Amino acid sequence: MKVRSSVFASFILIFEVFGVCLFLRGFFPVPVKSSLSSKNKLSDLPAEPLTGGSHNSSRLPQPLFKRVVIMLVDAMREDFVFGVNGRTYMPYTRHLVERGSSLSFVAKARAPTVTMPRIKALTTGSIPGFIDVIMNLNSPALLEDNLIWQAKTAGKRIVFYGDDTWVRLFPKHFMEYDGTTSFFVSDYTEVDNNVTRHLESTLKRDDWDILILHYLGLDHIGHISGPHSSLIQPKLLEMDDILKKIHSALIPKEAEGSLPYLLVLCGDHGMSETGSHGGSSEPEVNTPLVLISPAFKRKVGMEKPGVVEQVDLTPTLALGLGLPVSQNSVGRLIPGVLEETSLRDQLRFLHLNGHQLSCLLKDSMQDYQKEVGFEQFRVAEKAHGSWMKLYLEGNTSETLTNMGKKVLKQYLEALAAMSSALSKQLGKYDMYSMIAGMVFVFQLLLVLLLAMPEALSGAASVDLPVFPALLSLPFYLLCLLLASVHVLVCTSAESSCYFCSLSWGLVFIAIAFSSAMFCILVSMATRRLPLGPKIHGKSPLMSSSSEWSLSELDVLLLAGTIGHTLSLAASSFVEEEHQTWYFLLNTLCLAVFQDVCRKYFREQSSGDEEEHILLSKDCHPPAYPKAEICSEKWLALATPPFTLVCCRLLRSLNQTGVQWAHLPDVGHWLNSSEHKTVLSLLAAFCLVLIYFLVQRRCSWVSKIALALGLLGVYSYRAAVGNVLFPWQHAGRNTSKGTVEARFVYVFVLGILFTGTKDLLRSQIITADAKLKSRGLWEIYSGLVLLVCLLFRAHNLPVLCCCLLIQTLMAQFIWKKLHYDAAQTTIMHYWFGQAFFYFQGNSNNIATIDISVGFVGLESYVEAPAIFLTALSTYAGPLLWACHLVCYLSSGRERSPVAVSHGCYCLALLRSVPAAAYIVLVTVLRYHLFIWSVFSPKLLYESMHLLLTAGVCLFFNTMEQSRSSS
Repeated sequence: MKVRSSVFASFILIFEVFGVCLFLRGFFPVPVKSSLSSKNKLSDLPAEPLTGGSHNSSRLPQPLFKRVVIMLVDAMREDFVFGVNGRTYMPYTRHLVERGSSLSFVAKARAPTVTMPRIKALTTGSIPGFIDVIMNLNSPALLEDNLIWQAKTAGKRIVFYGDDTWVRLFPKHFMEYDGTTSFFVSDYTEVDNNVTRHLESTLKRDDWDILILHYLGLDHIGHISGPHSSLIQPKLLEMDDILKKIHSALIPKEAEGSLPYLLVLCGDHGMSETGSHGGSSEPEVNTPLVLISPAFKRKVGMEKPGVVEQVDLTPTLALGLGLPVSQNSVGRLIPGVLEETSLRDQLRFLHLNGHQLSCLLKDSMQDYQKEVGFEQFRVAEKAHGSWMKLYLEGNTSETLTNMGKKVLKQYLEALAAMSSALSKQLGKYDMYSMIAGMVFVFQLLLVLLLAMPEALSGAASVDLPVFPALLSLPFYLLCLLLASVHVLVCTSAESSCYFCSLSWGLVFIAIAFSSAMFCILVSMATRRLPLGPKIHGKSPLMSSSSEWSLSELDVLLLAGTIGHTLSLAASSFVEEEHQTWYFLLNTLCLAVFQDVCRKYFREQSSGDEEEHILLSKDCHPPAYPKAEICSEKWLALATPPFTLVCCRLLRSLNQTGVQWAHLPDVGHWLNSSEHKTVLSLLAAFCLVLIYFLVQRRCSWVSKIALALGLLGVYSYRAAVGNVLFPWQHAGRNTSKGTVEARFVYVFVLGILFTGTKDLLRSQIITADAKLKSRGLWEIYSGLVLLVCLLFRAHNLPVLCCCLLIQTLMAQFIWKKLHYDAAQTTIMHYWFGQAFFYFQGNSNNIATIDISVGFVGLESYVEAPAIFLTALSTYAGPLLWACHLVCYLSSGRERSPVAVSHGCYCLALLRSVPAAAYIVLVTVLRYHLFIWSVFSPKLLYESMHLLLTAGVCLFFNTMEQSRSSS
């Protein structure tokens, strides 16, 4: 069965995406949860330990607080309160920390540091996984045991104002609420004013027990301009005034003899040095936690804040309000809250928390009895029973006090050990789904590799032995074997497997597909062996149609791609992957420069001789003047060094990676308010240069639209305050730039429509190669205009250099040196990967700039926001992939074979790293470091695989259209 190489690569890649998705479904773990479907109740709480007595009281201590106010400031870093600028940013809060009745802590959040997972952590006490990053976009109702449900069940009246994520997670739980969208990051004033406007009237009332306020403005400022923006201090002063207002309103309500109030100031996560979040760097995970109540001792000076886990707040609030601790909570009670209570109550609170952790430990670990924390808790519980016996007998000696303090210490050590053990067990991996996905991916990858000689031959087709494989006996034997294994695994699996939950029809299709792929692999491998049938003394592999040799550049491209794949086996290379691509790109430029020198200097003498012979035979002058050929030669010689210079400058523009991401770069310098004029001039120059680079292949209508669109891009950046017009004052108030952005969108759609119209006309009405080429380039120019709008002003040089390098390489390198489609495809792939990092991206999820998802939007709309964010993040690889399509499809000398070669190579380039990475995360699945680097990298690989599948399908469509015409 013969199939075109582009069709073959497209379908293989699509099936490979399914394999990666199955692997990801098994890799992202199910969080540690209790096996009980019900929720904890007060009636289920254990009795107070007592040794040798019939009286075994189930008494609960009196609640510590009557009323709780939780003020959650999104993206608040701990140094905003406890750092050197704390007195400037939040003076009243800092005064309470230093001199007030308060407890101060640095609360460590766990990755992923995204809002919805952090809210789940604060209310359930559990540790969400990276799969919650995707669910963060559309949060479903939280069904597991949580603090809000426990409070509502106990009759607590809850009022909420702020991020509407809470409303989606806890529907019908709040007595009164007003939600604000959390995704429209361009707004950092109204989003907080909508919370504060309810505050005065609510604080005057006495009909509530818990008040939750979630402020989003600080997080939005971080996404827009970073943690060092001039907008940060005014926003923090605003938050400080609100805290002062709440505290001042709570003090007069404190009645004599009643329970005290508790005011909690906290953050759900911090923000990185670029203003984003999602990763596990110190600025992202360290958040302030300030507990303010008259129940605490008044401080006499600044003390170094203690360090707690963010999930520790959950059991602390639950027990403080007289509620059961959530079943799935891995947090432990903060000891400082109990300092002013009696020793009996302290021990009882710790016993309740320890009992809940021990039950969760039993449900999540088979060998829970071997855990040190579980054994320590049993010892402490027995000692607690002995202490209670002496206490009830009326013993008031100092021995009883010392014994109680010893039991208290044992409880604290047991709680710390059990909490740590549960936190390390982030979830249970679905190994069966992971292995099944890995088998699919590797079968498809091996088929791609075995088909490479045929796919890159002149025929550009692959002969697949599909029907012989389906009719062979091994195929049916394999189906029976795999079906038996599936039944065995699914009946003996202790935990639920996703693959086992599928219907038998889907499972049978997967088994048949895997068996068929294995038989095809064996058949293709047998055909490729040198011991197979020979024709005229040669093996089929070395036939004239598939004979090919490797040049020096081919060796470099293959060695570099394989070397990058092998480098993924080390976590340091994953963290600093940009360094690998920078090195490979520099080496590629030097190799191309060597080829240029060989063409224009080493072969110059032979070229002169040929020219002399041609002139002697024909007296007509050459088609191109010598001056033009000479200038072309020097431009070709200058292109690789110029590319090296551009890459070196772009490396300094954005610091990325992990180890050196905190260092200042040119981007920070340009974004500072003192250099706004320099940034304005640079942005204007880049936009003008982009116009001249892109407009050459467009129609006059598209040229006008492109010019007006680029003018609109500058107007948008001026409206939001990034750049200045000459007549504009620096102190002018900024706007959201919605009108200007929509103005640009109109021209983007117009250019894309014009290009699509020309492309369809060339394929349906007339077989005009020039019209088709113009249509492709117009679609490309429309994407460039859209990327110009989405890129931040300081990143416009990245786009400018991208287009300039593409133009020079296409004009003077790829065409003049006659590089084939495979070589050109690999070069485009390398450049695309490098420009992904030139943008400032990394394998850390925190480097994703979500603010671009709301350019031109007045409210949060999910689909456009996701599309714009993804487009901006992967703009580098996407533009280089689109340029590859345009380059291979344009020009009369290009044939469908070149398109097939490009499609095949692109599929192979994306398949090998993805497959290697799946092996890496399978081997390292038990290491916690996976969650800070490897999971975002897996998401990136799967997204890039989807992108490549789309490009290959486009290749396939173009090839079929050209063949039919």
